[in-house]
Amino acid sequence: MLATATVSYRWITPFSGIRTAPPLTSANPSLYRPLRLPTSSPQIDFKAYCTNKSQLPEVINSTSDNGDLVTKEEINQNDDVGWLPAFPHILVASMSNFLFGFHIGVMNGPILSIAKELGFEGNSILEGFVVSVFIVGAFLGSAGAGYVVDKLGFRRTLQVDTLPLILGAILSAQANSLDQLLWGRFFVGLGIGANAVLVPIYISEVAPTKYRGSLGSVCQIGTCTGIIASLCLGVFSESDPHWWRTMLYIASVPGFIIASGMQFAVDSPRWLCKAGRLNDAKQVIANLWGPSEVEKSIEEFQSVLKNDGGDLDSSWSELLEEPHSRVAFIGGSLFVLQQFAGINAVLYFSTLTFKDAGITNGALASLYVGLTNFAGALCALYLVDREGRQKLIIGSYLGMAISMFLVVFAISFPIDEELRSNLSILGTILYMLTFAIGAGPVTGVIIPELSSSRTRGKIMSFSFSVHWVCNFLVGLFFLELTEKFGVAPVYGSFGAVSILAALFSYSFLVETKGRSLEEIELSLNSNLAKRD
Repeated sequence: MLATATVSYRWITPFSGIRTAPPLTSANPSLYRPLRLPTSSPQIDFKAYCTNKSQLPEVINSTSDNGDLVTKEEINQNDDVGWLPAFPHILVASMSNFLFGFHIGVMNGPILSIAKELGFEGNSILEGFVVSVFIVGAFLGSAGAGYVVDKLGFRRTLQVDTLPLILGAILSAQANSLDQLLWGRFFVGLGIGANAVLVPIYISEVAPTKYRGSLGSVCQIGTCTGIIASLCLGVFSESDPHWWRTMLYIASVPGFIIASGMQFAVDSPRWLCKAGRLNDAKQVIANLWGPSEVEKSIEEFQSVLKNDGGDLDSSWSELLEEPHSRVAFIGGSLFVLQQFAGINAVLYFSTLTFKDAGITNGALASLYVGLTNFAGALCALYLVDREGRQKLIIGSYLGMAISMFLVVFAISFPIDEELRSNLSILGTILYMLTFAIGAGPVTGVIIPELSSSRTRGKIMSFSFSVHWVCNFLVGLFFLELTEKFGVAPVYGSFGAVSILAALFSYSFLVETKGRSLEEIELSLNSNLAKRD
């Protein structure tokens, strides 16, 4: 893996023939200081900062008359402890995403058996409500997660959040009436909605800067794995009409794993610093990022806290103020564009697409889509810290647009029936693959990176609340729109929104790979201060 540079550097006293800085060791941990952004120093205007044309450089190539600039990459390349120390903590937290994926797929096959056993068979409205009440709970869970984590920290909040997940799964499994099933699904939604906010932030604050994007993609892999697991287990529901109860009992098991695993996981060093637990923060940094990172990281944390304060006393009204309002706008817009680019609608309609091509087994068709999603997530894991967030998400949306237009072409033009089916399948597979490479994982990675330490939890809560509202609207109106206008115009609109999303990402996102969260925040705040 190639090391990535950041913008943190200092001038090195010139000596003839010396081109790089000496390694940072425990003997001289304070030799190199983080980037300072005084108001008198040259700064980049925020408008330029929020376009692709004037990003902070990843590698500094400028030189003085007497010496060279030395990047933090050159200083720390020998002190990189890698991603492994942080991975067990992130893996436990990402079990929440596994549950998210599992509960997305758990109703896919058994819903007919559930409807027959609980007495609402043939009522499409109630069948849809069993699925959509999950989204209502997720909206409320996302809205409240930011406030709770500010007070309790990530470790305790994730443990508390397992209660509705476990209770909801067991209540659903034991349901003898529609009301009990609905309450169970609602409780599960509460837990999933809160975790959707908490896990990306936790990963972004615990992961080493160099590997933050790749480790953030573990969320998407967890979701894909959960979907695949539920689809594989759903195969048995075709021969056993009561198998859905077993599946829901199984869904409670990861909740116990998360609750017990987070007892041994670390809390976010940034939250510990804000809570005044400085020694605990230093210990976490030393264990996860390496001893050489302790003093520099603590200085960055405290610099941000001095400028902006901590999130322990932040309020929702601050999202209306700069720079938080801009990031909240970007976060909400990214999820609006993601949902109206049609991801959930395509997931729903993919089964019918495969049936038209002769694949009559709906579970098998869904499994193909799930495996494609998983393959794309693995690609994102490899690419996000190499190619960067902005490039990946732009390429992803352009690929989604091309895929949608390919399906529209197959449906709209008079071509051979076999060719039409093959193009429809190809377009659907390419759409899922390109979504999973960028638009899916990168959206959850970049929003906490752009958010300030003070409002990170609340901005993520707002963004995911927007996500759930859009998710609900797409699911509610998709079939009605296809019946009224046809599949081709609807899919064409998904392609158009994908192009709009690519343009938005080009205009408003910046490349954050290789930069610490504090460097990004200080740059953002100082550029806004200059404008004012």
